[in-house]
Amino acid sequence: MIICAVNDVSKTLGGNKIFENLRFEVKDGERIGLVGTNGSGKTTILKLISGVEPCDAGKIHIKKEAEVGYLEQIPSHRKEDTVRDVLCSAFEEMNELNKKMRSIEQKMAEDEVNLEKLLKQYGDVQEKFTKLGGYEMDADLMKICNGLGIANLLDSTFLKCSGGEQTKIGLGLILLKKPQLLLLDEPTNHLDIQALQWLEDFIKTSQGSILIVSHDRYFLDEVATKIIEIEDGELHTYHGNYSYFVEEKEKRLLNQFAAFQEQQKKIKKMRETIKQLIEWANRANPPNAGLHKRAKNMERAIERMEKIKKPKLENTKMKFDLHMQERSGKDVVQVDHISKRFNETTLFENIDFSIRYQDRIALIGNNGSGKSTILKMILEEMLPDEGTIKIGSNVRIGYLSQHVFKDQQEGRLIDLFREQVHVTEAEARQILAKFMFYGHSVFNKVSRLSGGERMRVRLAQLMNQNMNLIILDEPTNHLDIDSREVLEETLEQFEGTILCVSHDRYLLNRCFNQTYWLENGKIFKYIGNYDDAKQKHQL
Repeated sequence: MIICAVNDVSKTLGGNKIFENLRFEVKDGERIGLVGTNGSGKTTILKLISGVEPCDAGKIHIKKEAEVGYLEQIPSHRKEDTVRDVLCSAFEEMNELNKKMRSIEQKMAEDEVNLEKLLKQYGDVQEKFTKLGGYEMDADLMKICNGLGIANLLDSTFLKCSGGEQTKIGLGLILLKKPQLLLLDEPTNHLDIQALQWLEDFIKTSQGSILIVSHDRYFLDEVATKIIEIEDGELHTYHGNYSYFVEEKEKRLLNQFAAFQEQQKKIKKMRETIKQLIEWANRANPPNAGLHKRAKNMERAIERMEKIKKPKLENTKMKFDLHMQERSGKDVVQVDHISKRFNETTLFENIDFSIRYQDRIALIGNNGSGKSTILKMILEEMLPDEGTIKIGSNVRIGYLSQHVFKDQQEGRLIDLFREQVHVTEAEARQILAKFMFYGHSVFNKVSRLSGGERMRVRLAQLMNQNMNLIILDEPTNHLDIDSREVLEETLEQFEGTILCVSHDRYLLNRCFNQTYWLENGKIFKYIGNYDDAKQKHQL
């Protein structure tokens, strides 16, 4: 059964045509991953389906009485609303039925004459309450709060929560509403690994239909049953998860390119024949009308021919070139028995580990476990309460934070770049072009840059500095899939040492062969990538 049908939909934003005549369907129980480069229109599609934005042309049909859940549809909240109040708003109908049941119970205690009639009313209301899951409200609430890691926020004021916390609460609210069509836009942002695994399990057991926009390839591999790619305003559908899509897309493009080449050969041969026919016709005395007619018919045949579009075998990507000019000593970082406390709460204690030349170490753990704190200590931005951290000889550190240029809003992009990389303006523009900043875009103010653009500027700085230890804190945040793949290729080619904090499990599996798992104030060391470490950690 079709839950949603998108028929010949077009949309223009800021004078730019995002897409036109899009057609696709979402069927009952499907879990669809919507992928494409930044700016291709993925989020716009979700907004059109949810009704947040209108279509310029075409129509979107939603199954009658089917509820659509979308994060941006969260209503505004009162200043005094707690997180519990916000989440419990998902149970509005059940709460009303519960009140009605309490009211009828009171009447039954007071009115024995109409007891039979009241019992009938109570039974009808209770049946509806039960069918909606009223008796599971508290259990459902705690299941989702524990899964997303927001149970400790229930009594906090919603408006005082951080942006990341509000996003998780909003996701929890949508999940509690159990809509027939769930629209998720980058649902894995702000989630730690434990919450990611919980969300994957939740989605896989969900009864509804789900349309997901995500750059998290591991997540799409786990949950998607179908992938729809939007590219150059066109949709291509693949019936499988993300890995299946990658494989099948490559086959499709190669087949399309072969068909394109074959058609071009045929057209070239036809044009040569047309030219020859015209020459023969003109040599005749008088000119041969029959040959002219045959040439004209062949021209018309070429015009009527449905031309095969030349496929893009390579998209425009950032060009990373990460060279290590000077290597470090064998011992890069030595961490000895460090501890840290905040407000009398112990974050971790007695942690020790070492980083050696050319190590590829992933530091993982749940939000709040202390991963970023350890990075700050290595960067000498924070001191441990106990223990020592020693940086080895000739170690030059390059650091990529998840909070890129947070305190720098007013400067121009090119000036910001040149603060760290001392080159002429012309040289800076050449370098920035490799990171897809062209023409006058290099003079944009930092405040106007998207999260992905800020990340690209910082990567451009790092790639042009002499470093032999790279410390990465959530490096793939805000990057689209193409940019993530280029970053991974660059890290694989880097000859120095890398320490990375990330929830991007695809990156962790591909680029790191040692995993340090921070949990309950202790560190567990595993040889192998994320999947290897996960398997060993669960034993």
